[in-house]
Order: sequence, then structure tokens, then C-alpha cells
Amino acid sequence: MEERTLLTLVLFSSLIILAETIAQKHAIEIYSLHVDCKVTSRFAHTVITSKIVNRDNESREAVFEVELPKTAFITNFSMSIDGKVYPGIIKEKASAQREYDTAVSHGQSAGLVKITGRKLEQFHVSVSIAAASKVTFELVYEELLRRQLGKYELLIKVRPKQLVKHFQIDVHIFEPQGIRFLETDSTFMTNELTEALTKVQNETKAHILFKPTVEQQKINPELNETLLDGDFVVRYDVQRGATAGDIQIVNGYFVHYFAPREMPVFPKNVIFVIDRSGSMAGRKIEQTRDALMKILQDLHPEDHFSFITFNSKVVEWKSSLLQATAENVASATEFLQTLSASGGTDISHALLTAVRALDKAEGLPEQSISMVILLTDGQPTSGEKNVEVIQENVQKAVNGKYALFCLGFGFDVSYKFLEKMALSNGGIARRIYENADAALQLQGFYQEVATPILMKIEMHYPENDVEGLTKNNFKLFFEGSEIIVSGKISNELDLLPVEIKAQSHGSDLTLKEEANVREKEQIFQNQSYIFGNFIERLWAYLTIQQLLEKSISAQQEDQKSLEAQALELSLQYSFVTPLTSMVVTKPPGQQQTETANKPTEADNEKPSVFPVGAPVKKKCNSEYPQLLVPLPKENEIICLNINGKAQRSVHLLSDLEQGLAVTGRLGNRMDRFVQFEINYVKPPVRLRVSTAEIIIRHNNESSLLLWTESATATFQGLRVSVAKERSVTASLSDTVTVKISFIKFPRFLGLYFLNTDRFSEKVSRVLGQFYLKAQFEENSNISRRTDERLLRVSGSEHRATRQYKKDYRLEAPSDPVSCWSINLTP
Repeated sequence: MEERTLLTLVLFSSLIILAETIAQKHAIEIYSLHVDCKVTSRFAHTVITSKIVNRDNESREAVFEVELPKTAFITNFSMSIDGKVYPGIIKEKASAQREYDTAVSHGQSAGLVKITGRKLEQFHVSVSIAAASKVTFELVYEELLRRQLGKYELLIKVRPKQLVKHFQIDVHIFEPQGIRFLETDSTFMTNELTEALTKVQNETKAHILFKPTVEQQKINPELNETLLDGDFVVRYDVQRGATAGDIQIVNGYFVHYFAPREMPVFPKNVIFVIDRSGSMAGRKIEQTRDALMKILQDLHPEDHFSFITFNSKVVEWKSSLLQATAENVASATEFLQTLSASGGTDISHALLTAVRALDKAEGLPEQSISMVILLTDGQPTSGEKNVEVIQENVQKAVNGKYALFCLGFGFDVSYKFLEKMALSNGGIARRIYENADAALQLQGFYQEVATPILMKIEMHYPENDVEGLTKNNFKLFFEGSEIIVSGKISNELDLLPVEIKAQSHGSDLTLKEEANVREKEQIFQNQSYIFGNFIERLWAYLTIQQLLEKSISAQQEDQKSLEAQALELSLQYSFVTPLTSMVVTKPPGQQQTETANKPTEADNEKPSVFPVGAPVKKKCNSEYPQLLVPLPKENEIICLNINGKAQRSVHLLSDLEQGLAVTGRLGNRMDRFVQFEINYVKPPVRLRVSTAEIIIRHNNESSLLLWTESATATFQGLRVSVAKERSVTASLSDTVTVKISFIKFPRFLGLYFLNTDRFSEKVSRVLGQFYLKAQFEENSNISRRTDERLLRVSGSEHRATRQYKKDYRLEAPSDPVSCWSINLTP
């Protein structure tokens, strides 16, 4: 049977470029606006580029505002003014806050990201540009799109506020599973604008281009006002074949999508716990009543339900749960008509009453799923008022038996309280916005949880071959949603097996699948619209989200550990998350510090390096080598010592095809490297790392980073990340990753590389030659000894001695590493 479920892919982004006055509106001209969205296997990468010119004869302020999804992470922002680039630098939030506080104390303001609606948040920055000058704003953000009610939807909110000479929206979609259905829609589309829309589609790819001319953008030929004000929507469906889902693999990282279809639905036992305190009076209680009356009509005949209403007192509609027969639904409808609001708010007693009702319920279907849905608009004011005590008591009472969903109506609730309580009890929290469609929001949430088709889902992968696995056990699965698991394949595998165990209505379910790693990798080769190692970034995005979610309900010590892991990944992958901020720099003479933070829903309220083998219990000379060089083909490590008496500066590595060169400088009083300089051709960036500081030079502009704080900066795709007092990482797509460790005592720097298989055959120089041209001799007499060998490198032979030295790549540098020590003179 062909799948009927419509998938709609949704990504919210909205771009608004405004001018402060009518005069500025005409003076500040947006001559180019490009929204480029690449959606690759559910992971969306959006780049918004706006080019502006000041037509006035004096300086004017240009304001750049972008609305993006709450679930998206900003990854980069830059301003280019007359050829000079001012990048955003991602830092630990506390560090960025100190810079912000300093700016405020000097009378400067800071532009923050703020929540603007139920799904959107707004990025805002402004800059003054001189007469006849140009500025280019570029914002990049990424998001893993979630399936809700069988839909993904890509929504771009368009509002440039003026005619734009070069306006363009590109949407590229690549779904290896196959695209079954594709359509576009718009709230501002006219017959003339339809001519500017083109759509090209094949089995797995789609490209949608919207490129209206200035004349097509006009409301009418006489008025220079734009039609472009509203939503541009893309919807599509994908083919679904294998019952065990779809696995995709890129560069050793995999993602597994699982969304079974045509499964029987579990009967539900639902208790609605409804706040009827005084603050719910009026519109709120009316909307709640309307929504619940419609939800009653959606109950299946085999479902059981009841209502508990509360203010200062708790009232049970019935003494037990009733089956959703027509008669009982009619009786419940009459009860809802009598709902009125007054009094205080005893959340604790209401929830514990609901749990007890489920505990004592009789006659429920043997295979069914029980849940409590709480709706409240305030904080506890009656009974138990301590939210921590309430959370603890509710968790003890639920004890993993039921799912608790918490809906917060409006902005007087403590969302953090509701969120922790829901996540601690197998559910989720959601804010209901006080808008005209609040009843629809309530109905929409219920529809998401109305059709449970699996429970106790376990996704199994080979333990010894997969690491960094995201969440792989799920309490419930609802029809229309999707389970996503990602991880890293740690060993060479031909096949990646997966086994899914779950309980469906009527039987235990076991599904098995094997993914051919090489075939899966091949799918994403040579695709121009694939953005880098997107599955690795998807994995990082998902891991960060899950760590942050887990930390909400964790104990304090565990919370700190989880947040530290999330922070490290946020900085490594250059994500603006609730733990990081982006510091935006501006030209001299303007507000110098603006920070872009990632707000949470709770804010929106009133007031790897690999260890080598097992620990080696050998005598260590307690020294660090100058350089550590892993030889993957030989499965050995070289400890390279360079004689720097003749020259303190050493050309270490050059790879013309990679566009990469590295030099190092030895200290004056020690034979250790105290400075490295990494030069990239594309982009033209020079990175100078010393024991004192990190200086990045790009387009004749310099950026300074310090070892005393974590930070990330991006320059045309090159990411430079500083882990506080630990390391610097420079990574560029399809290029070897450079990593430099900072050792405090003795004070020096340790250099090494990741993804060394990307070195070309032209890699050379003192260090570079070892990566492709090093081979141990097996036929010489010396090779028969266990502690000495001959290593041939670029036609020369070197005597190598087995030693055990400290490994500067590891966080525990006292652990020795077994290596072959070689002395070289450049």
C-alpha cells in the first residue's frame, strides 16, 4: 500500500532589512538579497546574504534583522564593509557576557537574539556605513528538521520592505530515500510572480528557484512598493521502503531515520488536568473549553479518559476513567460547558490525584498507554508551593509508569518548572501562546500524542564499532513523528547492522537491517549541493540538543558535566547555543561589542583525540617529544625530535594541493616549539599560535584570541576553535585538520593532524614527508631487535629507538605513549 502520509519540511526563516526613517529607507538600498537553503537528508543549512549600498551623501545606519527557527543554531555571521570583513566570534557565554558588560559600562548597547513568536527568534544587528559605501551581511544557521504530524515544512518569511534589484530564493533538497511529492505555495504570489518561480525535480533531488524582477515585485507599475511580504512555503513527501528505516553514512558518521507506517494504534488512557484558577478566567478558559471539546471528538472508541480540574481545590470529574463511548463523550462535553475560573493554583495536589487515579484504574485495556496532560497558566499558589518538592513528589509517584505532558498557557508560568517535570517523566513541555489560535495550538499538541504505535523502542548497533551514539532508547513513538539516531563508526566496517526492538499493539517487534557502508558513502559523493561533513554536523547538533535536554532534569553535579560536554561541542562545531554567544565586532568609532545569544523558552517570560592502546606500564622518561607523528599504514607512532641549534624556525609541512603550509619556531631556552604558523591559500588566512596568544590574519585584518577563554571564529569556511587553556583546532572542509595542544609545564605547544588521509601525494618538508613516504625496513639486522628499527623516509634511512614519552594530545598527559624516537637535523 502506497504511503499516504504527507511529509512537509519546515524551516522558518525571515529576513527584514529596515531603515529608521523614510529618508533612510530611500538612501539605504538593498541591491541584492539571497536566501540559499540546502536541505540534505533532513539537515538544513541556510545562508542569508544581504548587500546594501548607502546612496546618501552622509553616513546612514543599516539594520539587519533575520527571523530564524528557535530550534536552529547560528553557525556564522559576518559584515563586509568596503572589502573589510568583521566576523562574529563564538565564545563561551560567560566570556562573551563579560565583554558585553564592559560595553554597557562604556555606554554602548548590545544586540541580542530575542524570541519573537512561538516558532521564531530574531537576530538583529546594525552598522553605520559612510556615504556611497557598501556592506554585505551574511548569516548562516543550521537545523535538524523534525517530523511533526507527518510533516516537514520549509517556510521562508519574506519581508525586504523595498524593491530589490537582485532578489533570489534557492531551495535545494536532496533526499536519498526519494522525493514522492513536492509543491510550493506563497501568501503573496500573483500571476506575475508565478512566472519567476521554477521547479526542477528528479527522483531524489529538487531545486526551487524564485527570482522575481523588480517589475514583478511591484504592487503596481506606478508604485515603487513591493509585493514581497509574507510566506514562501515548500512542501514535499519522501518514499519510505525498509521497515527498519533508512541509514545514511558520510565520512564515518551515520544517521538512522526510523518512522514505521501502517502500524496498529495503542489504546490510550488519558487524564486531562486543567487549571481553572482565577488567572484562567475569560478568554483562556473559553479557548481551553473549545479545544477540549474538539479533542473529545478525536478520541478513539477503545481509549479511556477523565478530567481533573483544579484551583485551590482539586475536583475529579468521575471516580474512574471512562471508555470513550459516544455517551461518555457527550457527558464530558456537558461537563466542560460548566467550566469556570476562580481561586488559587494547587498544581501538586492535582497531579498526584491524577497519578493515583491511573494507579487504581480498573478495566483498562491490557496493552495500552497511560498519560497525564497538564494545562496551567501560572505557578503554584496553593498547597505545596516549592517547585522542587513538587517535581520530586510527582516523579516518585509516576515512577516511570506513565508519561506526563505539561502545557504552559501564556507567560506567567514557570516554563523551566514545567519542562523539568515533563522531561523527568517521559514527556515534553510546550508553551501555548495567548493568541486567537490558542485552541488550535492545544488541538495540534494533542494530535501529536494521539496515536502511539510503539513503546519501549530500543535501537541496537554494534557496541565495539560505534561510538558517540545519540539517544537510542525511546519510551513512546507516535505516528507522524520520526526517531533519529546518529553516531560515529569507529572501525572499518563493510556492513553496519541495526536491530530495532519494540512493543507494538498486539506483539513484540524485532526489525533488522544492514547498511552497506561503501554503497551508502557513495550516495553523497560529488554532490555540489552537499555542505561538507553534514552528517557529522548533524550528529553534533543532535548530541548538543540531547545533552542540554538531559541536563534540565539532571542532578547538579551531572548537570555541570552534561553542560561542559555540550559547551565543548558547541565551540568545536561553531554553534551558538544557550551555552555560547557570538561576539560581533564593528568598525572603529561604532558600538564595538554586540552579542548574539541563544534564548531558551524559559527566558521568554516576564520578570577527540584517540588514546593509543591500553595504558602502558613501562618506564617513561617523563619528557614530551617535540612532535608526535602517527603512521596509520604502519600502525605506529613516531616521536620526532628536531635539532634546532642551527635554526630555530623550521619549515615543517607543505601541501600544495591542500593549500596548506606549517612552520614552527623553537624556544630560545628549550628544544620545544613555542610558536606555529599555519598558512592557508583558500581562504587566504594566516594563523599564528604562540604560548601567549592566537592571532588570525585575513584580508589584512587581524583577530586576537586568548588561551584564557574558549572561542570559535570562522573565515570563509575555515573554523578556528580555542578550547580554554587546552588546544586550538583549525578545520576546513576536505582539508586536513590542524590541532595544537597547549602544555603549561614546561610551557610549549604540541602539533598534530587529524584526517591525515586527506594529505596529497605532494605533502613534503621535515614533518610532512612522514605521512606518505615513511616505511619501516624489515630486512635489516637492526630490524630484528625489539627496541630499534630502521625507518626509510623519502629515500633516507633513520634509526628509530623504542621509547615511552608523554602524549601531549591527551587530556591526561602523564600517560606514556609507545613511540619510535627519531632525531632529525633540518
